[in-house]
Amino acid sequence: MAEVVAWRPGVPGLTEVLHAHFTDHVYPAHTHDAWTLLLVDDGAVRYDLDQHAHGATPTAVTLLPPGVPHDGRSQFPGGFRKRVLYLEPATLGTGRVGTAVDRPAFADPVLRDRVSRLHAALRPHPEGLEAESRLAFVLERLRQHLDRAVAPPPVVRDHPLADRLRELLDDRIVEGLSLQEAATGFGVHPTHLVRAFTRRHGLPPHRYLTGRRIDRARRLLLDGAPPAEVAAAVGFHDQAHLTRHFRRMLATTPAAYARSA
Repeated sequence: MAEVVAWRPGVPGLTEVLHAHFTDHVYPAHTHDAWTLLLVDDGAVRYDLDQHAHGATPTAVTLLPPGVPHDGRSQFPGGFRKRVLYLEPATLGTGRVGTAVDRPAFADPVLRDRVSRLHAALRPHPEGLEAESRLAFVLERLRQHLDRAVAPPPVVRDHPLADRLRELLDDRIVEGLSLQEAATGFGVHPTHLVRAFTRRHGLPPHRYLTGRRIDRARRLLLDGAPPAEVAAAVGFHDQAHLTRHFRRMLATTPAAYARSA
């Protein structure tokens, strides 16, 4: 038996997302043209990578390099459940393939939490700025592992930069903003930009932008605009997207909020 859900997230650097539950499936030997970033949520997976035996468990994050043969099978009779991100080759560079072959698993709770939060940001609607931010921090941690240089997060104090980003977000509430676009425009690394903003303003850029959109949605709803129109007017994908964030912020739906007036 197999349950498989896959989609293209539309986030630069990610080619595909796969969530699957396999009970008896056995992967034959194969390769990918992307980096395969694997979380096992239930069960365990045994696999051979470049003819060497390995295992993937819920306590580890597994990274399989592009172009290297591997297979896969459940270690236990009950099968396994997994979440996979496929990363474009350039995100980690071909120069790190050999290191990943030698050591494809990382017992790192920080990295696992970052990858899991990235998955959450990718569905049901990819949260563009949030997904880009979370991907940047995942890639930062992966590079550190592959380079044998894992370090505590740097303390970033750059208030002028943070204020400039806040002004840019305020100007682009509806159309939104790409993290890479902002980082390139300011001439800094994406993780530096997110850390500077978070330290200065107490929340990450994506959460600030969502809050500003909810504020604008509240005013439009109280003015009598239908929720579906409000969603489009403030930058959400659709009414369901607006409702999800509205509930999280105010514990009610946009329609109920409008009726309360």
